[in-house]
Amino acid sequence: MLRPASAEDLAALVALARHPDVAATLSTRAADTLTAESAAVLAIEDRGRLVGGVCWALVNRRSRIAEVRTLMLDPAARGRGLAVATIRELAARLVHDHAIHRVEAEVYGFNGRAQRVFERAGFTREGLRRRAYDRAGGWQDGVRFGLLAEELIDNRRCNR
Repeated sequence: MLRPASAEDLAALVALARHPDVAATLSTRAADTLTAESAAVLAIEDRGRLVGGVCWALVNRRSRIAEVRTLMLDPAARGRGLAVATIRELAARLVHDHAIHRVEAEVYGFNGRAQRVFERAGFTREGLRRRAYDRAGGWQDGVRFGLLAEELIDNRRCNR
């Protein structure tokens, strides 16, 4: 399902990030940062077709903290659990392949769909950054999520 994004994928992902239904939920710089951070962009495939992308960044090397920066799906691919599966797979890869101790994410307060994705993927809602972003015609909250490596391991045991 997840694989490194190719140059061809990046062009399609930038177009997806600019799609009105997708852009409304992303950072205003999401489309531009996809190409700048191409090493940390993964393509999401479903049945051999590119349906989205996810971008992550190492935000604290010493404490081994990574952050999910962008998660987007083609609107036609929504509702099938792909976003939750993507976040679970990304978190597992970060913990196991990159020795990450903690995975973080932040979503807009108005984006209930994204909040449910992170909760279903096993993340803990850790806080609210009140009126943190000037977006969508007004000040928006940022909802913070976190997942510790040991929680991922515990969740995998429980899900067997």
